[in-house]
Amino acid sequence: MRKWIVVPIAAFMIVGAGRAHAQETTPGPGVVEVTIIPAGVGYITSKNGAPSFGNYGFGFGTTYNINRFVGIEGELAALLATNSNLQFGDLNSHVKAPNFLNYNVNAIVTAARFGSSALYAAGGIGGLTMFERPGVGVTDDKNFLVGNVGGGIKWYAPNSRWGLRGDYRFMMTKSDNGSPALFGLETRYAHKIYGGLILNVQ
Repeated sequence: MRKWIVVPIAAFMIVGAGRAHAQETTPGPGVVEVTIIPAGVGYITSKNGAPSFGNYGFGFGTTYNINRFVGIEGELAALLATNSNLQFGDLNSHVKAPNFLNYNVNAIVTAARFGSSALYAAGGIGGLTMFERPGVGVTDDKNFLVGNVGGGIKWYAPNSRWGLRGDYRFMMTKSDNGSPALFGLETRYAHKIYGGLILNVQ
């Protein structure tokens, strides 16, 4: 008699515990995340006569999460010029700025979690390739060393398979004596902002 009572109770407790555990699981990142970036902007600020301009950005990034708090990200972004009314010397105001390619390796550190959302800090180092634009005095491709710091927010869907991301980076670009006049000979600063779609691969 006791066995008939104990067995249903035990089964109920096991199933109930499993359901409670499933309900308590918080959506979050996978081991590997891919971020698809359909829209963003890179804005280079003016300095000592070198003009400011903004380019439209898109690209992708892949993050390997070492644990719940730290990840390593590889990021690649194209920054395409638009008719940004570039003012530089005697140039026509409708001339386009050069196109850029930005590539970085970053550390991603989760600072706080709020349910299915996470705030993170980021920083890294990489490169910036400025492609030739003879109309503004850039006669060949030029590569620069770039550092970045920033952060953002990630939100994960209940099934943890996908999510959304907003990201901001402050970028520091080291110029040199061989830089085109458009970019100047001193360190330049830029702001990069984008929104992306996260896909959890693992």
